[in-house]
Amino acid sequence: MEQYNVTGMSCAACSARVEKAVSALPGVTACSVNLLTHSMGVEGTASPAAVVAAVEGAGYGASLKAAAPAAQTGAASDSLKDVESPRLLKRLVASLAFLLVLMYISMGHTMWHWPVPAFLHRNPVAVGLAQLLLTAVVLVINQRFFISGAKSLWHRAPNMDALVSLGAGASFLYSTVVLFIMADRLAAGEAVDLHTMPLYYESAAMIVTLITLGKLLEARSKGKTTNALKQLLDLSPKTATLERDGAEVTVAAEQVRPGDVFLVRPGEAVPVDGQVLDGASAVNESALTGESIPVDKQAGDPVSAGTLNQSGFLRCRATRVGENTTLAQIIQMVSDAAATKAPIAKLADRVSGVFVPAVIGLALLTAAIWLLVGQTAGFALARGVSVLVISCPCALGLATPVAIMVGGGVGAKNGILFKTALSLEAAGKVRVVALDKTGTITAGQPAVTDLLPAEGVSSQELVTLACALEKNSEHPLARAVLAYGQAAGYEVPAVTDFAAAPGNGLQAVYNGLPLAGGNREWISRFAPVGSELLAAAANWAAQGKTPLFFAYNGALLGAMAVADVIKPDSPAAVAQLRAMGLQVVMLTGDRQETAQAIGAAAGVDEILAQVLPADKEAAVRTLQQRGPVMMVGDGVNDAPALTRADVGV
Repeated sequence: MEQYNVTGMSCAACSARVEKAVSALPGVTACSVNLLTHSMGVEGTASPAAVVAAVEGAGYGASLKAAAPAAQTGAASDSLKDVESPRLLKRLVASLAFLLVLMYISMGHTMWHWPVPAFLHRNPVAVGLAQLLLTAVVLVINQRFFISGAKSLWHRAPNMDALVSLGAGASFLYSTVVLFIMADRLAAGEAVDLHTMPLYYESAAMIVTLITLGKLLEARSKGKTTNALKQLLDLSPKTATLERDGAEVTVAAEQVRPGDVFLVRPGEAVPVDGQVLDGASAVNESALTGESIPVDKQAGDPVSAGTLNQSGFLRCRATRVGENTTLAQIIQMVSDAAATKAPIAKLADRVSGVFVPAVIGLALLTAAIWLLVGQTAGFALARGVSVLVISCPCALGLATPVAIMVGGGVGAKNGILFKTALSLEAAGKVRVVALDKTGTITAGQPAVTDLLPAEGVSSQELVTLACALEKNSEHPLARAVLAYGQAAGYEVPAVTDFAAAPGNGLQAVYNGLPLAGGNREWISRFAPVGSELLAAAANWAAQGKTPLFFAYNGALLGAMAVADVIKPDSPAAVAQLRAMGLQVVMLTGDRQETAQAIGAAAGVDEILAQVLPADKEAAVRTLQQRGPVMMVGDGVNDAPALTRADVGV
């Protein structure tokens, strides 16, 4: 998708006009214009020159954005700066200064006889001329409404500024005609009274001033909504320190190439994705992962661009640079999501596209009806202008892009990325959440959960000899036992004559005596298993855990239970989903007993066990009969279900 900057848009009718013009080009398959960021995403084979020409033909300006987000993050961040709010604030202050004087003369003096200079006293034409001059100044200050409105009318695509300029212009022109009539009557010796021949100059000035205030509030809102994206862009380091020919060289971050060795000192940001070669440090990755606790890094560990080195010195090799870094991909994804439109936003644009012409038609109809029923031209004009002015605020076209930008920006700040605006809107409609068990609700790797030594055997002896046996095995259960022993700080002795019996267990020799471990059937060959251990093993199996027995020199050492343990934060996450009124379902290929144990601990509403990978997609399709489904999974076998679901996570 090619990204463009679009200038000159002021409302949803403008964005709809640009979108329509570009979509009509041959080769354009999709076009999405974002009023909030003044950006446009275009898919298809149309050339950038043709796209820019189409936008300019619609009365607006366009330019192609730089392709590499990592290399242009500084410029992109600058483009998101709120430069409109200060400009509008100056316009508003200047407009108010003249408007207050105008209101004093038109309302204060005319209605309540507040004092005015002698040359205005009892001279209605002079009062009218003063109002004309003050109003003209306010209209000139806010001339952008009239320029934009005139352009839109010229291109037969009236926008919200057309409503403002028509309303203010009609009031000003009508009042000027009345002022000339007053001057003519005064020259003929007739009495002239502002109460019988009212002027609407203050209405014209008030219209543009109030709309400027509205534009200022809108600009402030836009500025706040882009803060999350600006913070992401600002994370990208501008320079990197490379090691070349034994010397340190500082270069621009975009000049780093894969394979380069770069140095990161305490307090510096990691310039590109890489792998630690030397050194150890704690790295703050909260900007990318949302995890507030710094992560310890040492040789062999990966580091990501935009993360902050807090303590030690790191020497790293670059693996992914430029637009391939994790940070750049996150920025690109957030930008792409902002450039796409949700269905509700497209609906708002379609309504806005016909909204302005409809309002102009209603205003003319209103004025005509009042004239037909016998009211004066001034009365009818006031009602017609009211229709124009009341319809001016562009909330319809601005509210949906603001909501999408805020949702996407806050999500990115918290480590949640929406691939498109459609995904964001679909997430809000979800009624059922299907969670894969392994790696989603659980940690995805087994761990020792229970320990029961035999009579006369200490826990340390059981764990030490079990680790000595399992150290030579690559089985996931063996790694779980070894990790348990290492965490306890036990020293692991060496064994000889190690042998594995696939599907059963292991055996070896320790200090010249046989050592064995495995399932109950296997261990029964080496030592008798007591009733207490058998009962404990049966209880563990009922909870979905795998019991492992160990024996040494013909005597039972004890048993351990190993299971894929639930993540510490899974129950809280499930509880939050249920509190939102969502139905939470767990999908797993495990047997019913294991699934029931994990599901009960997590607090899910429903458990679908013994679901084969190929059947998960069908399970999601069945769940969709209850409403939109969000599928959460992390494995390749979850891909069909993730694709089938209304939202895949």
